[in-house]
Amino acid sequence: MAASNFSTLQDNSAHGEDSLLTRDLGNNEFLDVVMDGVTGHGGGDASRELMEALSQGDVNTVEDIIAILADVNDEFFQVGQGRFLLTTVSAALYRGGRLHVVAAGDSPIFLVTKDSHQRLCGRAGGFLHVGVARAIGAAAELGDLATVELEVEPGSRFVLATDGVTDNMHADELAEIVRSSSSPDQATQRVEEIISERLVEGRVPETLGVRFRYDDRTAIVRFFE
Repeated sequence: MAASNFSTLQDNSAHGEDSLLTRDLGNNEFLDVVMDGVTGHGGGDASRELMEALSQGDVNTVEDIIAILADVNDEFFQVGQGRFLLTTVSAALYRGGRLHVVAAGDSPIFLVTKDSHQRLCGRAGGFLHVGVARAIGAAAELGDLATVELEVEPGSRFVLATDGVTDNMHADELAEIVRSSSSPDQATQRVEEIISERLVEGRVPETLGVRFRYDDRTAIVRFFE
């Protein structure tokens, strides 16, 4: 398995509803997850409880992740009846030299290579809301999950982000920052600097809607050797 290193970015000052998890599974294998709780629907509690479940459960396969998500979805729905305890989740499991993506909601995961980038799940840019129907806890049965499996090539870089990042920065711009950075730490620092500047100005590029969206922002950036 290829070795990797990572950096995280998190500013939960807007709503306190984002959570993240980076779990070392040994032998250079890992589980990376970002969760964005749905504002006004108990999102902070939902994202934290889901993070704890994924951090404590047995995670050896993508089926294990789906089973945890199904159990948590059942628990959330019993309590909130689809109106409360709602959160997105985007997870990347690296096992046996392959990356497995499992996601519900709009938090994107990007694969960045030296000359291109690809969105593996979620969306990027603009002000469209996740829609509670797509969140964990929204329905009695766990809905269709976005799933992707791919082999990780040497030099690949991955980004998991919530919409506090991607609503205020183009996917192309984010990918170029990650591509041109010498380390994950440099990448997350540059992303935070740009978003902080836009927060002060209250503006984003016109193609993103002009007005800055003040929201929790979370990202995990991982570089493979």
